[in-house]
Amino acid sequence: MHAQLRGAVRELCAGFPDAYWRDLDSRREYPDAFVKALTKAGYLAALIPEEYGGSGLTVADASVILEEINRQGGNAAACHAQMYIMGTLLRHGSADQKRAYLPKIAAGELRLQAFGVSEPTTGSDTTQLQTTAIRTGDRYVVNGQKIWMSRAEHSDLMLLIARTTPADQVKKRTEGLSVLLVDMRQAIGHGLTIRPIRTMMNHSTTEVFFNDLEVPVANLIGEEGKGFRYLIDGLNAERILIAAECVGDGRWFVERATKYANERVVFGRPIGQNQGIQFPIARAHVAVEAADLMRWRAAALFDAGKPCGAEANMAKLLAADASWEAANMAVQTYGGFGFAEEYDIERKFRETKLYQVAPLSTNLILAYIGEHVLGLPRSY
Repeated sequence: MHAQLRGAVRELCAGFPDAYWRDLDSRREYPDAFVKALTKAGYLAALIPEEYGGSGLTVADASVILEEINRQGGNAAACHAQMYIMGTLLRHGSADQKRAYLPKIAAGELRLQAFGVSEPTTGSDTTQLQTTAIRTGDRYVVNGQKIWMSRAEHSDLMLLIARTTPADQVKKRTEGLSVLLVDMRQAIGHGLTIRPIRTMMNHSTTEVFFNDLEVPVANLIGEEGKGFRYLIDGLNAERILIAAECVGDGRWFVERATKYANERVVFGRPIGQNQGIQFPIARAHVAVEAADLMRWRAAALFDAGKPCGAEANMAKLLAADASWEAANMAVQTYGGFGFAEEYDIERKFRETKLYQVAPLSTNLILAYIGEHVLGLPRSY
């Protein structure tokens, strides 16, 4: 099945060649045509159950879709969030919420691409976030700010995590946070302001401001005060899917470098004949393939409903490191041409660097492994 899925995604991506992504990158524009094509083909509804109009596929299946997009030179970050954000609604939303939103998301009538978590002053320390949602009758009134919210300008819905109970009134720092589903179509201009942030890669990143934004209580996902648990619940899928994207990037770099090293002739011989070129390509290939094995292990555990926090985090770390090293290798292989826009190496180099930092720094993954797997003292 995965071979067929890869082939179908590859065929779709053929309609969006390097020049398409290069042009968008130069103009810092969102790949709307590509996302529409993915949606029409049903790929962004992969994890939505069939009863709601989706494909009902597994996380392993979904990871193949995202991997293949990146392996073909695209950037799945333009739309990957819909896959793992949707899981929070699916697992913790009410029956009415799922009936109201999931079929429309599956059909492409609505986009759920925005996730409001990070803030300028708290970063990865989510329990200390400052955005508040105070209940007033049948409404929550939201005030605060989020940053690094990708795709906010290209989404209809947002999952927002905010503090509904003040930190000094809870027993544990993870309590008192709640998840709200925000209809951005109604919110923009009525308490919600979006400001784009220009970054080194074309990632449609923004900061978002909430000023007395009213959100219906009916849009509360799950129980009030348990939002942190819901957030953590969805992170394993996110780690696995992004690991797959990094594997796709890594394979793209290895394939491009191998082709170039076979074709580029200097001093009367292909540069790939030189061990100084050949060995780094081979080492990058080995690292990507090893990371891929952990991706499959984590996905298998996730789809079987078994604990997979350690495996998902290790998959993301290994794949992000492998893709980044492959990116460096590709630049070295291409030499000066690696910096030229027309070869796309520098674009993909910038794109894959992101996963050393987001959605979770590799250092925080190491801290997680140290504490929760190895039993070392908490370091943060």
